[in-house]
Amino acid sequence: MRKSIHLFVLKRLPGRHRRKLPFEVRQDREYPFPGTVDSPYFLYRSDAELKAHPSYKAAKAGSAEAAIQLIADLAPPLVARLLDEAFPPSCIFVAPHAKEAAGENAIPQVLAMYLHHALDGSVDETIVQATKVFHTGADPMERLNMRASFSGYVVPDGRYVLVDDVTTMGGTLAELANYIQCHGAGVIAAIVLVCAGRSGRLVAPGRVIRELERRYGDEIRKIFGIATHALTADEAGYLIGFRTSDEIRNRRAKAEQETHLRLGAKGIQLDEPEGQVKPKGADRR
Repeated sequence: MRKSIHLFVLKRLPGRHRRKLPFEVRQDREYPFPGTVDSPYFLYRSDAELKAHPSYKAAKAGSAEAAIQLIADLAPPLVARLLDEAFPPSCIFVAPHAKEAAGENAIPQVLAMYLHHALDGSVDETIVQATKVFHTGADPMERLNMRASFSGYVVPDGRYVLVDDVTTMGGTLAELANYIQCHGAGVIAAIVLVCAGRSGRLVAPGRVIRELERRYGDEIRKIFGIATHALTADEAGYLIGFRTSDEIRNRRAKAEQETHLRLGAKGIQLDEPEGQVKPKGADRR
Protein backbone atom coordinates (compact mmCIF):
# COMPACT_ATOMS: atom_id res chain seq x y z
CA MET A 1 0.00 0.00 0.00
CA ARG A 2 2.75 2.45 0.97
CA LYS A 3 4.68 1.74 -2.25
CA SER A 4 1.61 2.25 -4.44
CA ILE A 5 0.82 5.58 -2.78
CA HIS A 6 4.48 6.62 -3.09
CA LEU A 7 4.49 5.98 -6.85
CA PHE A 8 1.06 7.54 -7.31
CA VAL A 9 2.06 10.78 -5.61
CA LEU A 10 5.33 11.05 -7.51
CA LYS A 11 3.50 10.66 -10.81
CA ARG A 12 0.81 13.21 -9.97
CA LEU A 13 2.83 15.81 -8.08
CA PRO A 14 2.92 19.02 -10.14
CA GLY A 15 6.25 20.36 -11.36
CA ARG A 16 8.16 22.27 -8.73
CA HIS A 17 9.14 25.05 -11.14
CA ARG A 18 6.11 27.13 -12.04
CA ARG A 19 6.08 30.34 -13.98
CA LYS A 20 6.10 33.48 -11.86
CA LEU A 21 2.56 34.62 -11.20
CA PRO A 22 1.58 38.16 -12.13
CA PHE A 23 1.20 40.71 -9.39
CA GLU A 24 -2.39 40.95 -8.20
CA VAL A 25 -4.14 43.32 -5.81
CA ARG A 26 -5.50 41.27 -2.96
CA GLN A 27 -9.29 41.28 -2.67
CA ASP A 28 -11.26 41.66 0.54
CA ARG A 29 -12.22 38.44 2.28
CA GLU A 30 -16.01 38.38 2.09
CA TYR A 31 -17.01 34.77 2.71
CA PRO A 32 -16.70 33.04 6.09
CA PHE A 33 -16.19 29.32 6.42
CA PRO A 34 -19.52 27.54 5.92
CA GLY A 35 -21.11 26.48 9.19
CA THR A 36 -20.57 22.85 8.22
CA VAL A 37 -16.79 23.42 8.37
CA ASP A 38 -16.82 24.46 12.02
CA SER A 39 -13.60 22.57 12.82
CA PRO A 40 -11.01 20.80 10.67
CA TYR A 41 -10.29 17.10 10.75
CA PHE A 42 -6.84 16.77 12.29
CA LEU A 43 -4.30 14.42 13.87
CA TYR A 44 -2.55 16.59 16.46
CA ARG A 45 -3.18 19.75 18.48
CA SER A 46 0.54 20.53 18.59
CA ASP A 47 3.16 20.41 15.85
CA ALA A 48 5.71 18.68 18.12
CA GLU A 49 5.15 15.20 16.65
CA LEU A 50 5.16 16.55 13.11
CA LYS A 51 8.46 18.37 13.64
CA ALA A 52 9.96 15.32 15.35
CA HIS A 53 9.61 13.23 12.19
CA PRO A 54 13.04 12.71 10.57
CA SER A 55 11.74 13.81 7.16
CA TYR A 56 10.05 17.00 8.38
CA LYS A 57 12.76 19.56 7.64
CA ALA A 58 13.43 18.25 4.15
CA ALA A 59 9.72 18.06 3.37
CA LYS A 60 9.13 21.59 4.63
CA ALA A 61 12.02 22.77 2.45
CA GLY A 62 10.48 21.25 -0.68
CA SER A 63 11.51 17.59 -0.92
CA ALA A 64 8.62 15.57 -2.37
CA GLU A 65 10.32 12.31 -1.38
CA ALA A 66 10.61 13.45 2.23
CA ALA A 67 7.00 14.65 2.26
CA ILE A 68 5.81 11.29 0.92
CA GLN A 69 7.70 9.48 3.68
CA LEU A 70 6.29 11.78 6.35
CA ILE A 71 2.70 11.47 5.11
CA ALA A 72 2.96 7.69 4.71
CA ASP A 73 4.14 7.41 8.32
CA LEU A 74 1.73 9.86 9.97
CA ALA A 75 -1.47 10.12 7.93
CA PRO A 76 -2.95 6.56 8.03
CA PRO A 77 -4.78 7.06 11.38
CA LEU A 78 -6.38 10.23 10.01
CA VAL A 79 -7.51 8.44 6.86
CA ALA A 80 -8.89 5.56 8.93
CA ARG A 81 -10.98 8.01 10.94
CA LEU A 82 -12.30 9.65 7.78
CA LEU A 83 -13.24 6.28 6.32
CA ASP A 84 -14.99 5.31 9.56
CA GLU A 85 -17.02 8.52 9.38
CA ALA A 86 -18.02 7.82 5.75
CA PHE A 87 -16.26 10.87 4.35
CA PRO A 88 -18.23 12.04 1.29
CA PRO A 89 -16.95 10.89 -2.13
CA SER A 90 -16.40 12.93 -5.29
CA CYS A 91 -14.68 15.80 -3.50
CA ILE A 92 -11.89 17.98 -4.86
CA PHE A 93 -8.90 18.07 -2.51
CA VAL A 94 -7.05 21.38 -2.72
CA ALA A 95 -3.92 22.44 -0.84
CA PRO A 96 -2.28 25.87 -0.72
CA HIS A 97 1.12 25.72 -2.38
CA ALA A 98 2.75 27.87 0.29
CA LYS A 99 6.18 29.41 0.03
CA GLU A 100 8.00 29.27 3.36
CA ALA A 101 11.25 31.03 4.13
CA ALA A 102 13.35 27.87 3.67
CA GLY A 103 11.71 26.87 0.37
CA GLU A 104 8.42 25.58 -0.95
CA ASN A 105 6.61 23.42 1.58
CA ALA A 106 5.85 20.05 -0.07
CA ILE A 107 3.71 18.61 2.72
CA PRO A 108 0.26 20.09 1.91
CA GLN A 109 0.24 19.04 -1.73
CA VAL A 110 1.50 15.54 -0.97
CA LEU A 111 -1.16 15.20 1.75
CA ALA A 112 -3.83 16.22 -0.77
CA MET A 113 -2.55 13.57 -3.19
CA TYR A 114 -2.56 10.96 -0.43
CA LEU A 115 -6.13 11.80 0.61
CA HIS A 116 -7.28 11.71 -3.00
CA HIS A 117 -5.75 8.27 -3.44
CA ALA A 118 -7.15 6.91 -0.17
CA LEU A 119 -10.60 8.52 -0.17
CA ASP A 120 -11.45 8.79 -3.87
CA GLY A 121 -12.46 12.06 -5.47
CA SER A 122 -9.99 14.25 -7.35
CA VAL A 123 -7.12 16.57 -6.55
CA ASP A 124 -6.87 20.17 -7.68
CA GLU A 125 -3.74 21.13 -9.59
CA THR A 126 -4.75 24.57 -10.86
CA ILE A 127 -5.37 26.77 -7.81
CA VAL A 128 -2.08 28.21 -6.61
CA GLN A 129 -1.11 30.58 -3.83
CA ALA A 130 -0.04 33.77 -5.57
CA THR A 131 1.63 35.40 -2.57
CA LYS A 132 4.22 34.39 -0.01
CA VAL A 133 3.01 34.92 3.54
CA PHE A 134 5.92 33.65 5.66
CA HIS A 135 3.62 32.71 8.56
CA THR A 136 6.15 30.34 10.13
CA GLY A 137 7.29 32.08 13.31
CA ALA A 138 4.80 34.95 12.91
CA ASP A 139 2.64 36.26 15.75
CA PRO A 140 -1.15 36.73 15.40
CA MET A 141 -1.03 40.32 14.14
CA GLU A 142 1.66 39.47 11.59
CA ARG A 143 -0.56 36.68 10.31
CA LEU A 144 -3.51 39.05 9.95
CA ASN A 145 -1.30 41.55 8.12
CA MET A 146 0.14 39.02 5.68
CA ARG A 147 -2.86 37.50 3.96
CA ALA A 148 -2.55 34.85 1.28
CA SER A 149 -4.13 35.31 -2.13
CA PHE A 150 -4.90 32.71 -4.77
CA SER A 151 -5.37 32.36 -8.51
CA GLY A 152 -6.44 29.56 -10.81
CA TYR A 153 -9.50 27.79 -12.15
CA VAL A 154 -12.32 26.81 -9.79
CA VAL A 155 -14.74 24.07 -10.86
CA PRO A 156 -18.26 25.59 -10.87
CA ASP A 157 -20.39 23.99 -8.14
CA GLY A 158 -17.39 21.87 -7.14
CA ARG A 159 -17.23 20.45 -3.61
CA TYR A 160 -13.80 21.32 -2.29
CA VAL A 161 -11.92 19.96 0.71
CA LEU A 162 -9.18 22.25 2.03
CA VAL A 163 -5.91 20.50 2.92
CA ASP A 164 -2.86 21.78 4.81
CA ASP A 165 -0.15 20.49 7.08
CA VAL A 166 -0.70 22.97 9.93
CA THR A 167 -3.35 25.55 10.65
CA THR A 168 -2.83 28.02 13.47
CA MET A 169 -5.26 30.92 13.14
CA GLY A 170 -6.91 29.50 10.03
CA GLY A 171 -6.14 32.55 7.90
CA THR A 172 -4.63 30.81 4.87
CA LEU A 173 -7.44 28.26 4.74
CA ALA A 174 -9.95 31.10 5.14
CA GLU A 175 -8.48 32.94 2.14
CA LEU A 176 -8.56 29.75 0.08
CA ALA A 177 -12.16 29.09 1.12
CA ASN A 178 -13.06 32.67 0.23
CA TYR A 179 -11.45 32.35 -3.21
CA ILE A 180 -13.31 29.13 -3.95
CA GLN A 181 -16.67 30.49 -2.79
CA CYS A 182 -16.17 33.75 -4.71
CA HIS A 183 -15.87 31.65 -7.86
CA GLY A 184 -19.11 29.74 -7.41
CA ALA A 185 -18.02 26.55 -5.68
CA GLY A 186 -18.45 25.17 -2.18
CA VAL A 187 -16.19 24.16 0.69
CA ILE A 188 -17.38 21.07 2.56
CA ALA A 189 -14.46 20.22 4.88
CA ALA A 190 -10.91 20.99 5.95
CA ILE A 191 -8.24 18.40 6.74
CA VAL A 192 -4.90 19.15 8.41
CA LEU A 193 -2.22 17.22 10.21
CA VAL A 194 -2.01 19.78 13.02
CA CYS A 195 -4.71 22.09 14.32
CA ALA A 196 -2.57 24.39 16.46
CA GLY A 197 -5.05 27.22 17.03
CA ARG A 198 -6.15 28.10 20.53
CA SER A 199 -9.83 27.38 19.90
CA GLY A 200 -9.44 24.34 17.64
CA ARG A 201 -12.20 25.80 15.47
CA LEU A 202 -12.45 27.61 12.14
CA VAL A 203 -15.88 29.25 12.43
CA ALA A 204 -15.99 32.19 14.84
CA PRO A 205 -18.76 32.19 17.48
CA GLY A 206 -21.65 34.43 16.49
CA ARG A 207 -21.57 36.33 19.79
CA VAL A 208 -17.92 37.30 19.23
CA ILE A 209 -18.61 38.49 15.68
CA ARG A 210 -21.58 40.54 16.88
CA GLU A 211 -19.47 42.17 19.60
CA LEU A 212 -16.70 43.01 17.13
CA GLU A 213 -19.24 44.56 14.76
CA ARG A 214 -20.77 46.56 17.61
CA ARG A 215 -17.38 47.72 18.87
CA TYR A 216 -15.60 48.48 15.60
CA GLY A 217 -18.26 48.83 12.90
CA ASP A 218 -16.49 48.31 9.56
CA GLU A 219 -13.02 49.18 10.86
CA ILE A 220 -11.71 45.61 10.67
CA ARG A 221 -12.40 45.54 6.94
CA LYS A 222 -10.74 48.92 6.52
CA ILE A 223 -7.64 47.83 8.43
CA PHE A 224 -7.16 44.26 7.17
CA GLY A 225 -9.41 43.87 4.13
CA ILE A 226 -11.44 41.22 5.98
CA ALA A 227 -15.18 41.49 6.56
CA THR A 228 -15.80 41.05 10.27
CA HIS A 229 -18.17 38.14 9.69
CA ALA A 230 -15.42 36.41 7.64
CA LEU A 231 -12.89 36.30 10.49
CA THR A 232 -11.82 32.89 11.69
CA ALA A 233 -12.46 31.79 15.26
CA ASP A 234 -8.91 32.54 16.38
CA GLU A 235 -8.65 35.81 14.44
CA ALA A 236 -11.85 37.01 16.09
CA GLY A 237 -10.68 35.76 19.48
CA TYR A 238 -7.46 37.73 19.10
CA LEU A 239 -9.07 40.99 17.96
CA ILE A 240 -11.70 40.96 20.70
CA GLY A 241 -8.84 41.61 23.13
CA PHE A 242 -8.32 45.15 21.80
CA ARG A 243 -10.36 48.00 23.22
CA THR A 244 -10.31 50.41 20.27
CA SER A 245 -9.62 50.39 16.54
CA ASP A 246 -6.68 52.75 17.17
CA GLU A 247 -5.11 50.10 19.40
CA ILE A 248 -5.44 47.63 16.53
CA ARG A 249 -3.90 50.07 14.05
CA ASN A 250 -0.97 50.78 16.35
CA ARG A 251 -0.31 47.10 16.96
CA ARG A 252 -0.61 46.45 13.23
CA ALA A 253 2.03 49.06 12.44
CA LYS A 254 4.37 47.58 15.03
CA ALA A 255 3.79 44.08 13.63
CA GLU A 256 4.78 45.26 10.15
CA GLN A 257 8.12 46.41 11.53
CA GLU A 258 8.57 43.12 13.39
CA THR A 259 7.90 41.18 10.19
CA HIS A 260 10.56 43.08 8.27
CA LEU A 261 13.06 42.51 11.07
CA ARG A 262 12.19 38.82 11.41
CA LEU A 263 12.48 38.11 7.70
CA GLY A 264 15.37 40.49 7.19
CA ALA A 265 17.37 38.39 9.64
CA LYS A 266 16.84 35.49 7.21
CA GLY A 267 17.90 37.57 4.20
CA ILE A 268 14.33 37.99 2.92
CA GLN A 269 13.29 41.39 1.63
CA LEU A 270 9.57 41.97 1.22
CA ASP A 271 8.29 43.92 -1.75
CA GLU A 272 5.01 44.40 -3.58
CA PRO A 273 5.63 41.90 -6.41
CA GLU A 274 5.94 39.18 -3.78
CA GLY A 275 2.42 40.00 -2.67
CA GLN A 276 3.16 41.74 0.61
CA VAL A 277 0.83 44.64 0.00
CA LYS A 278 -1.86 46.28 2.05
CA PRO A 279 -5.44 45.28 1.25
CA LYS A 280 -7.58 47.58 -0.83
CA GLY A 281 -8.50 50.62 1.22
CA ALA A 282 -6.15 49.69 4.06
CA ASP A 283 -6.18 52.25 6.86
CA ARG A 284 -8.84 54.33 5.15
CA ARG A 285 -11.05 56.12 7.62
